Amino acid sequence: MAFDDKQRILREPYPPLGTLIAAACARREGHTVALFDAMIASSTHDFEIRLNADQFDAVVFFEDNFNWLSKMCLNRMRQSCVEMIGMAKEKGALVVVAGSDPSDFPQTFLAAGADYVICGEAEFRLMELLAHYNAGATAPFCGPGVARWVDGALAAIPATRGERNLASFPQAAWDLVNMGAYRAIWEKDHGYFSLNMMTTRGCPYGCNWCAKPIHGRRYDVRDPLDCAREMARLKQEFQPDHIWFSDDIFGLKPGWVETFAQEVARLDGSLPFKIQVRADLITAETAANLKTAGCRTAWMGVESGSQKVLDAMDKDLDRIAVNHATRHLQEAGIEVCFFLQFGYPGEEAVDIRATWEMVAELKPHQIGISVAYPLPGTKFYEKVKDSLGSSDHWEHSHTMRPLHQTPYPADFYPVLYDYLHHRFRRLKNRNRRGPRGLIDFYRSWRTTRRLATFGVEGVPFK
Repeated sequence: MAFDDKQRILREPYPPLGTLIAAACARREGHTVALFDAMIASSTHDFEIRLNADQFDAVVFFEDNFNWLSKMCLNRMRQSCVEMIGMAKEKGALVVVAGSDPSDFPQTFLAAGADYVICGEAEFRLMELLAHYNAGATAPFCGPGVARWVDGALAAIPATRGERNLASFPQAAWDLVNMGAYRAIWEKDHGYFSLNMMTTRGCPYGCNWCAKPIHGRRYDVRDPLDCAREMARLKQEFQPDHIWFSDDIFGLKPGWVETFAQEVARLDGSLPFKIQVRADLITAETAANLKTAGCRTAWMGVESGSQKVLDAMDKDLDRIAVNHATRHLQEAGIEVCFFLQFGYPGEEAVDIRATWEMVAELKPHQIGISVAYPLPGTKFYEKVKDSLGSSDHWEHSHTMRPLHQTPYPADFYPVLYDYLHHRFRRLKNRNRRGPRGLIDFYRSWRTTRRLATFGVEGVPFK
């Protein structure tokens, strides 16, 4: 959080759930485990302090693959990991790295000094690697998905498909987390305390800009009773006021949400929660079951109000489904939020206008705006890779400048981002008066003027 401008302002930190599950796997195999929680650390110097204070044989940099920040593979985070790898190697540790960015670019982390990079889903492969050295082996470890240096060159075995039975994974090692630090941040900045859970791994859909370096195009679901028990346990032990389900898609399996709602109620585990879901999965019945389970907020990857852009993205979604889902959720009393994406190849002013008109018509509770971001391994990346500049990743999550050639100049999109947020605030606070209302109006007017400086014919705003 300290190294990303947007997250430092937003201040909604969640414990590294994927890392905690890996830690629980290691404990189950008899290893003694300590956690360095980079989410709430102030700098890599904090890591150095922990290294000097603890005794250890191995250091594992295990990204939380249930956090969208990890999936963005930001340069600042890569640089931090490289720096910490060097610190760990100076202490003589066995160093292993796992995550989205390492899966795409294992050589970067091996060159920094890591002994191994585990590509793809890493928990059980990591256990095999640790057992290999725990048994006193002197030969290097080899296994599917494992990359290492051999005579100065990259040697890697392709990853295999991950574990399909999610009951094989232990519950996260929550006791390793400094809950007091998280609670203090949330309560100070937001007035409530939120924790995170997951009920699934992966996504079966084929949006051509979405990277899937960990789970691939798969979708596996935990038992709803198991999820309800975990929710009740978190409620009892840590007293959160809210849960964020970090699944790419919540409740895809037919009947899952209804059963989950019943079990949560039976166990007295209900808490308000936030999910991500596809619009074409929401019926009136599903919305009602979500509300019964405790759903307060549903984010949908709407992306664009233009069917032309949605089809180009292979989104397999249409505006009618978005309209219906929004109505069903709003009628059930659930806050509807839209993820929107701009700068996809071929997007024109008329498509941007269609997206704004969709927002103005459906009036979501909140919007999240991003710019099309080409990640390795995606069809989108292959489509635009020849137009990429010298940088292949953003430094921070709030950069908002396209890496590929876009219909409008790269500097247009940060201004568009500001403009749409100002317009959205005016839409939600149409009758706001006083200084706040004047500020919103001025900012909207100012960004309109800035958009005009790009000379984009037909910019769709009045």
